[in-house]
Amino acid sequence: MFITLFSFSLIGVMSELNQIETLEQVLEDRIHLDDFSLSSNSNIYDANGELISEVFSSENRIYLPYSEIPESFMKAIIVTEDQHFFSHKGFDINGMIRALFVNAQQQTIEQGGSTITQQLVKNIFLNNERSYNRKLTELLYAYQVEKMFTKEEILEFYLNAIYFHNGVYGIETASQYYFAKSAKDLSIAEVAFLCAIPNNPTLYNPFAYPENTHKRKEWILRKMLEENYLDEYQFQKAMTEKINLSTPKDKIDLYPDYVTYIHDELEQLIGETEGFNQKIANATSDEEKNSAIRNRQQRVKQVLASGIHIYTALLPHKQELISATIEKQLPGNVIQAAAVIIDHRSHRLVAISGGKNYRKFNFHRGFQAYRQPGSAIKPLLVFAPYLAETRVPISTSVNAAPFCKNEYCPQNYDGAVYENVQIETAFKHSLNTAAVRMLEQISAEKGFSYLNKFGFSKIVPDDYRLSAALGGLTYGVSLLEMTTAYSTFANDGVFQRARGIEKVVDKHGKILYEWPDAQIEVWNKEVNTKMRILLNKVVTDGTGKKANIHRSYNGGKTGTTNEFHDLWFIGLNENYTTGVWVGEDLPKSLAPFKSKAPHLLIWRDLMKQQ
Repeated sequence: MFITLFSFSLIGVMSELNQIETLEQVLEDRIHLDDFSLSSNSNIYDANGELISEVFSSENRIYLPYSEIPESFMKAIIVTEDQHFFSHKGFDINGMIRALFVNAQQQTIEQGGSTITQQLVKNIFLNNERSYNRKLTELLYAYQVEKMFTKEEILEFYLNAIYFHNGVYGIETASQYYFAKSAKDLSIAEVAFLCAIPNNPTLYNPFAYPENTHKRKEWILRKMLEENYLDEYQFQKAMTEKINLSTPKDKIDLYPDYVTYIHDELEQLIGETEGFNQKIANATSDEEKNSAIRNRQQRVKQVLASGIHIYTALLPHKQELISATIEKQLPGNVIQAAAVIIDHRSHRLVAISGGKNYRKFNFHRGFQAYRQPGSAIKPLLVFAPYLAETRVPISTSVNAAPFCKNEYCPQNYDGAVYENVQIETAFKHSLNTAAVRMLEQISAEKGFSYLNKFGFSKIVPDDYRLSAALGGLTYGVSLLEMTTAYSTFANDGVFQRARGIEKVVDKHGKILYEWPDAQIEVWNKEVNTKMRILLNKVVTDGTGKKANIHRSYNGGKTGTTNEFHDLWFIGLNENYTTGVWVGEDLPKSLAPFKSKAPHLLIWRDLMKQQ
């Protein structure tokens, strides 16, 4: 009686579905194509296209499109889970009646008679509650899903959705996890072995209960033989084949310094492309700003969960060289250091370090640390703007005599006193009094009109003062910002921000995001040529002689802050612009190390091998 009543109820429900438009509209409102999606792993690649980092979302899944799903998987799943898959409309009446009969006998809900479509609906929209109310909801969803998608699309979703224990979802992920190869390369026996697991992932966990998995594998192979999916030869071969499981491997996650930066740049790229950054900039309150930041972060998570591929400019040998060089010149754990290498021909960030012994997502000294730049700011804020405004040759004399204005009285290194000196001399020996006088002559506002073209993120109006000529800033600058700005000297005075991300594509290869960076002329070619001469004089005759290397061109500028809290050297050769910072996280005098010039030696070792 119970079975008969339920059957009539089901027929009634189907009749209502066909006649009552409002119910169908409700279902369409609740189930949308955009909602019907599976999270998937995202990948980050280096400049050679090699995988350097797998980004897992809530589920470890490598999504496989229908065209790449091996036929053997589809046959094994259909024969064991839903033999009438290609003929029913979301549910199998005969299967449900059989399940109802068993449940009535057992006086429990032991069997569900679920089709592949119903199982897919349960995995994505519902839960594992065993009740007739939930079962009816499952039927309604399954009916609607069958209207929205083709059988092939449903099977694709299902084979990517099913759980294979050990945190593994989908047939491709399972193939690589258990056999260390792609699904397309599995034998029939290996396919049957994997397809045994989802029926009860705990019971058929291959590492915990291999005998259970093998028994179900054999049952699946027999079912495939019965349904003529295998011939006798294939069946016997599969039954006798030895199954060799691979040792589970940790996810690929290399170069934490660079990958950490790429995650941050991805957020900026998405924020710039989709308008989040503009909303953050235009926010009129902290609450509004924080809300926009949270929305941007949520969007990044959503994009990463869709299974994207992020192609970067990373050159692994450069990244490894940074770590080895810093450790060589600064052994131990007291003093920190970071370095940035930019290919200024392509405006690509090829390597960046976050500090010694860096761990992923920790504080990153390459782009998150804002420090006083000392004299390293002079080329950008003082000398290039001065040459651009006055159009004088570098042999021109400037006043380097003692300077004092409004109680601001800067001194030269070791208190040295000068009179008039050539611009070249003032630059290569980093004379503070000359730099302050030069900035005063063109005005701080004019100097900052050039500096602001580089987009330093923490420059504020209070910085528009003469002390800025020596790096006296309110919040400071990052090593990445400084190195990117210096790359202008390699490009005839034209600035373009260096990026680590080349492009971001979806799982079908469609480009989602690319940087649309424009070039900005900061000063003309004539000024730039003069600056390159001055930068070269620093390493041949000035404060940076320990960084000198025999190249067709090399040049740079030192920077030392008050009490030697920070040591900088940023420079370029014909191929790369490289910046180095040395210091302690909690500023402390490095005076005992200054004579050793670790910042110059690190830069030299990085650049001489390029």
